[in-house]
Amino acid sequence: MTLNGSLLVAGKEERGSNSQFHATEAATGQALPVSFGGASPNQVDAAAMQAWEAFASYRETDLESRAAFLEKIAAEIEAIGDELIVRAMSETGLPRGRLEGERNRTTGQLRLFAREVRAGRFQELRFDAADPSRTPVPKPDLRLRNIPVGPVAVFGASNFPLAFSVAGGDTASALAAGCPVVVKAHSAHPGTSELVGRAAQRAVAASGLHPGTFSLLFDTGFEVGQRLVADHRIRAVGFTGSRRGGTALMDIASKRRQPIPVYAEMSSINPVILFPNALARNVEGVAKAFVSSLILGAGQFCTNPGLLLAVDGEALDAFIAKTTELLPAVAPQAMLTPSIARTFCEGVARLRAHPEVRAVASGKPGSEFEGAAALFETTSTAFLAHEELQDEVFGAAGLIVRCPDLAELEAVIDALEGQLTVALFIDNDDEADAGRLVPKLEMLAGRLLVNGFGTGVEVSPAMVHGGPYPATADGRSTSVGTLAIYRFLRPVCYQDFPTGILPGALRDQKI
Repeated sequence: MTLNGSLLVAGKEERGSNSQFHATEAATGQALPVSFGGASPNQVDAAAMQAWEAFASYRETDLESRAAFLEKIAAEIEAIGDELIVRAMSETGLPRGRLEGERNRTTGQLRLFAREVRAGRFQELRFDAADPSRTPVPKPDLRLRNIPVGPVAVFGASNFPLAFSVAGGDTASALAAGCPVVVKAHSAHPGTSELVGRAAQRAVAASGLHPGTFSLLFDTGFEVGQRLVADHRIRAVGFTGSRRGGTALMDIASKRRQPIPVYAEMSSINPVILFPNALARNVEGVAKAFVSSLILGAGQFCTNPGLLLAVDGEALDAFIAKTTELLPAVAPQAMLTPSIARTFCEGVARLRAHPEVRAVASGKPGSEFEGAAALFETTSTAFLAHEELQDEVFGAAGLIVRCPDLAELEAVIDALEGQLTVALFIDNDDEADAGRLVPKLEMLAGRLLVNGFGTGVEVSPAMVHGGPYPATADGRSTSVGTLAIYRFLRPVCYQDFPTGILPGALRDQKI
């Protein structure tokens, strides 16, 4: 399949007319073949207009047709073959095995949403019978269903070029809800995005849908994304990225004549609480598991364990000694982009220079395009006094907070911002202390886990990948799992409707 750097606007290929850019090979910083053109304001407007026109018919697709469409996208992605993996490896520096697994996750979640659509539960059909004899006021006939909100703007993520990008979870859940999608591809992997975008475009055509059901845009700066969120035809936004980027989009959306929801996943340091008995009885095992999680994917997971809380003592000293033994042997890894590598190194340098922070251990140094793992420690007193120590360092960097006792550890928890995950390492003798913290932790994060790290996010009906701000813009939602579909739905009540004009799903129920 030949890449040509085209925008995909409602079934048509167009060259972006707003400047040009090349993808960069992550491991070397060298420009890759094929230039890409950023979308002009007119091209953004056309994509939004076509999505709005497609909404009228796509929202009313029967559940079987919509499910089959999602499955067709998955099949078309698989049909690209190895070309997709090779291009993604070049653009992201991620290894083959990781990307092949991510492709499986991408197609798997499309098929998961297809099953959810067929089941129809997301419609939340409700029926409440009329009672004309009720006094003093007769009771009306009430029926309810969820309807799609309208076209959705999806922003591709840098760290998941497949599972959180063009046909990733946001796109899959929006399409499952009945919403056309306009994707703003991430500039770090435009070739990967074009290949997947063409797969989605082929699926639209093969399914006989309005071509505006899916469009793909490129950007050379921020203008495309900003214009897309401001467009009155866009009715919701899915975003994965930095807090700065997410809050900027939230600000634009809130200032519209008709504000819209922005479901932004932004910033999380994912605390790990090492309870004393669990740590004392398995120091080596916990240390090895922590290092493996810290360096996974060069630390470029939104659930990377960036903060460890523990009670000071011999067990913690032994844990630090073991990580000091393990980390120096860790090889550096190419980061997703030269910019991300620079930002990571700057974050590590800030921690290293902080007067209340001590460097514990580092991995092997690498090139300017690679990130070397780094671990630091501080005291609970310093952590509570210096808010900047909560700042996320996107990459394989962790900070240990020494607490004099569990009461002080709880005070640190109370000071934390919203998180995606909190992990607890416990054994039987820690359960009572851990149990007392659970109500606080429920208010802190969207996923709590025991004796494991959050870097594996299972795509499941029971998964929550979200949390209180700034982990996400709306802690009531998730971007992974079937519950994600509800972000792009809203309820409508039909009172005393004649059967002939009721939506089909609400007609047949006898009440």
